[in-house]
Amino acid sequence: MYAIVEMAGQQFKVAKDQKVYVHRLQTEEGKKVVFDNVLLLADGSNITVGAPAIDGAAVEAKVVKHLKGDKVIVFKKKRRKGYKTKNGHRQSLTEIVIESIVAKGAKKSAKKEEPKKAAKPETKGKDANVEVSVASKPKAEKAAPKKSTKADDLKKIEGIGPKIAETLVAAGVSTFDELAKTDSDKISEIIADVRGNHVTDTWPAQAKLAAEGKWDELKKWQDELDGGKA
Repeated sequence: MYAIVEMAGQQFKVAKDQKVYVHRLQTEEGKKVVFDNVLLLADGSNITVGAPAIDGAAVEAKVVKHLKGDKVIVFKKKRRKGYKTKNGHRQSLTEIVIESIVAKGAKKSAKKEEPKKAAKPETKGKDANVEVSVASKPKAEKAAPKKSTKADDLKKIEGIGPKIAETLVAAGVSTFDELAKTDSDKISEIIADVRGNHVTDTWPAQAKLAAEGKWDELKKWQDELDGGKA
């Protein structure tokens, strides 16, 4: 028996006791995790295809350990342009072992229900409408002005391009200070879907210098970096 299931944004063909490496999960090592987005189940000659997922089916697995994949080096060069870059990247992964494949009866992950809107009070008669309209309009209070945090140009960090900067902003990391407080492994998770190989180890330290306004010191350091790599 095997199943095709979506795990951490990827689709895998899995069977019982199989070892699988997926994008980094938030689950702690040794704990179980359930994937309920099962797209296909095959048990001998019986094949069930979901539309898009199979209701009640799930794949249960156990998190073995968190690790990083092999280093991948990407070298780019433009001849007669004096341009060349060398980037290295190690993908954050999680090793899991498939413990069982459930065909029926698995519980779907609960979705948060939106709070119901309060019903408007019913009034009868013309006079009642007048009273409610007067009572329901308290004196307008001035709302406190919202603090607007202006986004920084994250492309000033060595190794960050327009697509990565856009992805970080979409994930809520829009300033140098926020980038400096973000762990390099977390950054790798955020930009995992961005094409290419990226070294994030120095980005928080670079962002800290930028947030403190130490541009000369940052520029001197960046001259020694190669695609964000020390």
